[in-house]
Amino acid sequence: MDLHDYLRVLRKRWRLVTLCTLLALAGSATATLLTTPTYQATAQLFISAQAATDLSVATQGSNFALQRVTSYADIVASPMVTQPVIDELHLATTTAELAGQIKASNPPNTVLLNISVSDPDPRLARDITNAVAAQFTQVVKQLESPEGSGTALVKATVVQVADTPIAPVSPRKTVNLALGLLVGLAIGVGAAVLRETLDTTLKSPTEAKEASGAPVLGVVPEDPKTSERPLVTEAGGSASPRSEAYRQIRTNLQFVDVDRPVRTVVLTSAIPEEGKTTTACNLAIAMAEAGKRVVLMEADLRRPRTAEYFGLEGGVGVTNVLLGQTAPADVLQQWGRLPLWVLPSGPIPPNPSELLGSHQMATLLKTIGAEVDLVILDAPPLLPVTDAAVLATQCDGALLVARHGHTHRDQLAGAAAALQQVGAHLFGVIINRVPTRGGEGRGYGYAYGYGYGYSSSSGRPRLTTSLDLESSSAGPDGHRSGLAGRTVVAEQRRRRRVTRGG
Repeated sequence: MDLHDYLRVLRKRWRLVTLCTLLALAGSATATLLTTPTYQATAQLFISAQAATDLSVATQGSNFALQRVTSYADIVASPMVTQPVIDELHLATTTAELAGQIKASNPPNTVLLNISVSDPDPRLARDITNAVAAQFTQVVKQLESPEGSGTALVKATVVQVADTPIAPVSPRKTVNLALGLLVGLAIGVGAAVLRETLDTTLKSPTEAKEASGAPVLGVVPEDPKTSERPLVTEAGGSASPRSEAYRQIRTNLQFVDVDRPVRTVVLTSAIPEEGKTTTACNLAIAMAEAGKRVVLMEADLRRPRTAEYFGLEGGVGVTNVLLGQTAPADVLQQWGRLPLWVLPSGPIPPNPSELLGSHQMATLLKTIGAEVDLVILDAPPLLPVTDAAVLATQCDGALLVARHGHTHRDQLAGAAAALQQVGAHLFGVIINRVPTRGGEGRGYGYAYGYGYGYSSSSGRPRLTTSLDLESSSAGPDGHRSGLAGRTVVAEQRRRRRVTRGG
């Protein structure tokens, strides 16, 4: 990863970095508040040799004292010093515990000895320090006095007594908070990079192309209100970024096979909740807005949603046609004033795969495909069931819908492999719900928005086919359906009213 990748990860995972930093700061602040303040008092001693008038003797004595002082620092906390101090101050502690409070240091190239004592009570820290310094001078006198002589060769003199400390030496609030901040940032950045490394979901067109082996025909930007307004006609009209994305997909789909125009295409995904039904509906609208005669067939006989999105009656449809209960023209319903007809799923059957792979389904596709410009089939996901793979073998090809940050690369690769195994043609991938803000959106070109509107022409060619779709008339809600289709739908509604009433 280079610097640009790290910045992208930080922009994407900034919440995680912020959370780790705040937690570390909170932990550091809590530890600081719970820590008992400790005060430190310091006294200083001067180590000198026996006074001499001769310069050479004085020099030798000074060197002798310099050599001795380094050893004295090690015996300051010895029981020879601490036990008399405990007895003098009546301390409720042991020599080992008191030794842990005492620190002695010798500044380099000096005969000075600094004695420091730490304690939660500042006055007690001062008293212990002064007592240790005074006792140490007696210990030095005792150690440096030759046997039988009352004069010590080395003398320790207290040159600075300890004062009562005002401010505690620990905890160091500023230092602790600064360390908490740095540690939190380090943990947050590390966690963000680790999560990004372990995250195998799709985050770029390049990853989608590598996983599927097919080109990316378009990306659809994220809209928080997609669940409430699935159709682009309800969300900003033709000038919205989503509408422009579907127009781009429409344009790219026309060039996937220049030798043979696409007449039937299956829209599917690797797993559920990828937005395949929304994509199928909006792609059908985009095609119809360009003057194409389009039939959107609800081939998801397990969880149909197309009729609900369009606000059409879905009680009869594909299932009834495949079982020979009605003709296609009787259940095709025109949506609005566009050359767009919707064939709902009808009743949910117990054997969807067998119905979709039947000879009747192939005949239905040929019949409708011969009369319109494009048939779009909304099929179930590929990995859970085989319905989409069965349908793809009967159509010109398939489009895979993958959701940004949701579909894993191996799932997309598995879906593409499922189509390849049955010999189906994968036209390309559509990446859905791409963020429009932050570092992720910049890779798709949605970080800067759109500044151009779009206006579709009002005149649309009318469809004249042997399916008798032209004989449809507009209802008060703007939707159209064939005469027989209205009869079947009315009969379904009447039956439901009778069932609820009795």
